[in-house]
Amino acid sequence: MTSLSFFATNGFGLNLNLFETNVINLAVVIFGLYKFLPNFLGGMLERRRSAILVDLKDAEDRLASASQSLANAKKDLAAAEQKASQIRKDCKVRAEAIRLESEKRTVEEMARIKQGAASDLNAEAARVSSQLRLKAAELAIEKAIQSLPQKLDEKTKAKFVTQSIKNMGKA
Repeated sequence: MTSLSFFATNGFGLNLNLFETNVINLAVVIFGLYKFLPNFLGGMLERRRSAILVDLKDAEDRLASASQSLANAKKDLAAAEQKASQIRKDCKVRAEAIRLESEKRTVEEMARIKQGAASDLNAEAARVSSQLRLKAAELAIEKAIQSLPQKLDEKTKAKFVTQSIKNMGKA
């Protein structure tokens, strides 16, 4: 087998023998790759592309769902804050009303106690006054009884006893 070489003196040469150089094998492999590789790789790439698109679509859907959930949560938070603010206002109003009611009851109770004390004082004064009148009447009667025997004669005494007996019978 002869080979034609250019620059044979420098160590570089061109081998034109097709069987030694495997040009046919390379041509068959390149043709096979050219013919079959696009379908094989194309199918794989298309499946991978479809899977990526499905994943992207799923991610977009989850993002939209999360965004909607976030918007709903923000709306719910705003509503809860507004409700909490309203509850605080209502509690302050209720506390003020309870405080005023308590003060009113305290004043009424104090007035009732004062009235009760005044009534007790009046009742005690009336009782003491009644006892004083009774004691004064008893003393007056006792003094009158002590002075009567000296002032009354027998005839007046009899008349007095008779009249007292008549008065007892009417009562």
